[in-house]
Amino acid sequence: MTVQTAARPRLPGPLTAPGGTKSRERMRVSRWQIWVPLGLYLLFTLVPFYWMLVFAVRPRGSTSLLPWPITFDNFETVWNELGFAVFFRNSLMVGVASLVMTTVIALAGGYALARYDFRGKKAFMLGMLCTQFIPGAMMLIPLFEIFRTLGLVNSLWSLVIAETVFQLPLSLILISGFIRNVPVELEQAAWVDGCGRLRAFFAVVLPLLRPALVAVGSFAFIHSWNNFLFALMFVNEQEKFTVPVGLAYSLGEFSVDFGALAAGGVVAAVPVVLVFAVIQRYLVQGMSAGAVKG
Repeated sequence: MTVQTAARPRLPGPLTAPGGTKSRERMRVSRWQIWVPLGLYLLFTLVPFYWMLVFAVRPRGSTSLLPWPITFDNFETVWNELGFAVFFRNSLMVGVASLVMTTVIALAGGYALARYDFRGKKAFMLGMLCTQFIPGAMMLIPLFEIFRTLGLVNSLWSLVIAETVFQLPLSLILISGFIRNVPVELEQAAWVDGCGRLRAFFAVVLPLLRPALVAVGSFAFIHSWNNFLFALMFVNEQEKFTVPVGLAYSLGEFSVDFGALAAGGVVAAVPVVLVFAVIQRYLVQGMSAGAVKG
């Protein structure tokens, strides 16, 4: 008598895509193709900043590639002797004032563009877009005549007004786009609960616009901080210079103190780097601004 053993079913092997090894090799190659160009670009971008930092913190006369011993004499020279404390204060005042004015006006105008339909709305939007093609240098003479008539030449308010005017078109378009993403039903629910339009805006819409406001305000601040042309043309007293103009005037006629100039560049770059470090997460949040759960 023979005992027949049932054949065990053959278990399927691990699922492998056809050409799995080759696909992994292609994926590995594709990763190298991404990281190598990015690394080269990062190196190309950071090398000038590294040299600026080296010149700023190494002793005068040193030719070492590494900043050792580290000294802060150049920063003391720039801050106290060259007057960068005053330049920094002026740039900060102009940047904050431009940020506030641009954000408030863009918020009001963007809400009107997003929630109201009126005659000439498309033409107005087209005009706002067309202004972005006009270089600021073309408007120097008209702006100078306007500020001279108003008595604002050699005043920091001329810089604030000029920066606000040039930042408003793009800020209006961005804010209106963010407000369109906020469902109007949220405002209508607040109206039913007894809120007026203004109160509903501050209670419902404004909290959802935080990423947009931070982005718009930060761009306005950075643009006004870095602007050189307006500050050079509308201000002619050293006590009212901004940081970019102060850097230009720190160049000597017959010699250049590269250490002090590099230290001034570091002072000028630090606020911009800090602002971008702060707004980075808000820019990511702005992708989902106005979203609601059903």
